[in-house]
Amino acid sequence: MEIRGTVGTAIVDYESGMTLGTRAGGDFDMEIAAAGKTEVVRSERAMNENLGTEESIDDILITLDDHYHLIKMFRTGDVFTLLVLDKENANLGLARRLMDQIDSELEIQ
Repeated sequence: MEIRGTVGTAIVDYESGMTLGTRAGGDFDMEIAAAGKTEVVRSERAMNENLGTEESIDDILITLDDHYHLIKMFRTGDVFTLLVLDKENANLGLARRLMDQIDSELEIQ
């Protein structure tokens, strides 16, 4: 939540769609957002399998009118982070860099 422009964030198990933790300001429902983004991740992984590519997903960016939804896959486990940013206040490049840093430091047990 300390990343400038953050509306909310969640850590999500994409196999089950369950959130492992959420934090949001205002009325933004991170549980619903995380469940929807789980379907995006599943679809992207299925498409990669159908294409026969060995590449893994690093991140997925969805740009809406007022928000950026940044999905960052963890390097280990079946977990991703969803970061929802307010477009007017966020620095997307810095947010992506900070998400990479968090990924390198975070341990999922």
